[in-house]
Amino acid sequence: MTNRLFDASVAPSTVPEAEAGGPWAYLWWLARIRPRPLVLAAVLGALWMVPLALIPLVLGRAIDEAGQDTGQTGLYLWSLLALGLGVLQALAGAGLIQAAVGAEAHALSVTHRVLMRQVVRLGATLRGKARSGDVVASATADVESIGNAFEVVGRTIGAVVAAVVVAVALTLTSPVLGLAVLIGVPAAVLGIGPLLRPLQERDEAQREQMGIATSQAGDIVAGLRILRGIGGEDGFAERFRRTSQQVRRAGESAGRMEAWLQAAGVFLPGLVTVGIVWLGARLALNGTITAGELVAFYGASAFLTLPVSTATEAAETLSLAKVAAGRVCNLLRLAPETVRPDHPAPLPAGALALADADTGITAAAGRLTVVTAPADRTGELADRLSRPGARGGPSAVRLGGVPLDRADPEELSTRLLRSGPADILFSGTVREELTAGSVRSREALEQALFAADAADVVDSLPGGLDAWLDEGGRALSGGQRQRLILARALFAAPDLLILEDPTASVDAHTEARVVDRVAALRAGLTTVVLTDSPLWRAAADHVVRLDAEPAPGGTDRPAGVPS
Repeated sequence: MTNRLFDASVAPSTVPEAEAGGPWAYLWWLARIRPRPLVLAAVLGALWMVPLALIPLVLGRAIDEAGQDTGQTGLYLWSLLALGLGVLQALAGAGLIQAAVGAEAHALSVTHRVLMRQVVRLGATLRGKARSGDVVASATADVESIGNAFEVVGRTIGAVVAAVVVAVALTLTSPVLGLAVLIGVPAAVLGIGPLLRPLQERDEAQREQMGIATSQAGDIVAGLRILRGIGGEDGFAERFRRTSQQVRRAGESAGRMEAWLQAAGVFLPGLVTVGIVWLGARLALNGTITAGELVAFYGASAFLTLPVSTATEAAETLSLAKVAAGRVCNLLRLAPETVRPDHPAPLPAGALALADADTGITAAAGRLTVVTAPADRTGELADRLSRPGARGGPSAVRLGGVPLDRADPEELSTRLLRSGPADILFSGTVREELTAGSVRSREALEQALFAADAADVVDSLPGGLDAWLDEGGRALSGGQRQRLILARALFAAPDLLILEDPTASVDAHTEARVVDRVAALRAGLTTVVLTDSPLWRAAADHVVRLDAEPAPGGTDRPAGVPS
């Protein structure tokens, strides 16, 4: 079966990430979907490197011309040719930088878009399938490594072409020296090969430790209020210090191997240069080559350190890119729990009724239903009622008579909304955060803020709806954040709204106002609230009470009746 992820005709916005192949296949796919920058960089790289390789040969001929009694014409011509090569190299170098940066930007932007689309595709299931640190590291360090690999391609191809040109030119001048170059330069490059595999392994180990450290840092920042409340910040800080030391040791190990690689990139071509110069000097003393040819051979052999060092850089960069692309592919292979059915069934128009045959939960269309269950089960129940593929058999849950796993995920996302304590506030203005680009009226937003009793929260911020919220709304109290999150859910006005403890962080007087206002605002729409609050139960049209333990066979046992 053809892997469509690596089909060059597929635009980046339509890449089916779940069919991701291996790291080399991913890098090749990136190169194929927009080859122009790479091809241009390769051509300009050759035009930049070849003149640099030819200049020592031209200077050698100029020296020989100066030593002959044939006038100054030949010397001037060879000097002008050297000048022309210098101008060509300067122009090609300027173009090479632009083309290489363009190729790098292409790899960066496409990989960023592919990763972001995959994160959106996975949605809430991402948290259970990958560490947040791995996702952050892939979106930063891994993407940068892939971009660096595309940046070095043009210079590497230019180095290879220039090395071949020099080898041919030296062979035509002196077969012995040409043979030495043809043997010595590839041997120097191959001598670097044994260091690449250990470097890859150590880079992978460092990348793994960085992912762990990033995840721990995110957990500490997200839970700092709780940690301070229970006095646990010192323990977590010590744990993070230990992890950071492991990252440091892994980085030092990778750095040592990288240092050996860089040293080999200098030492091995240096040996080749020394050998060629020694052999050229012997040939010059024997009269086999001229003084100008000796200078040309020395300059050419010194130049060959540049192609070898470029090849070393390319080998190291591609090694890192392979590790990074492998990590990206691991994320792209993750499959969401929600899969679009082959023949999705449309949901009925208007408010949606909900029924779960296993738990006994029922919510009539257009009514407020409160489900009382143990606190440790509310998240599981919310998953079950809102996410196809959640544990317990999604076919038992029906919306308007349609099995949850038969509904179109896109329609489901617009008709059903779940809001709970795991929801966060993103950075941006309050208006952007609450409306999420919706075209609904300002009056609808004011009604949602009033129902969530969050109008005073907005009024207290400098700028009101145009005030800037920091990431996670960390400048707000827990109750303020919860009310804004509730207002965001109410403003969306879904046909079915599932709320998990929406007033757990507010006082009883605020909760009473919120309960009455939400019930009034959501009149005619279906609302399911998972809470043990007596205020919500008192306002409910229907109450379902569940036992603490699931019934045999993995189903829940209803333990209550409608109020």
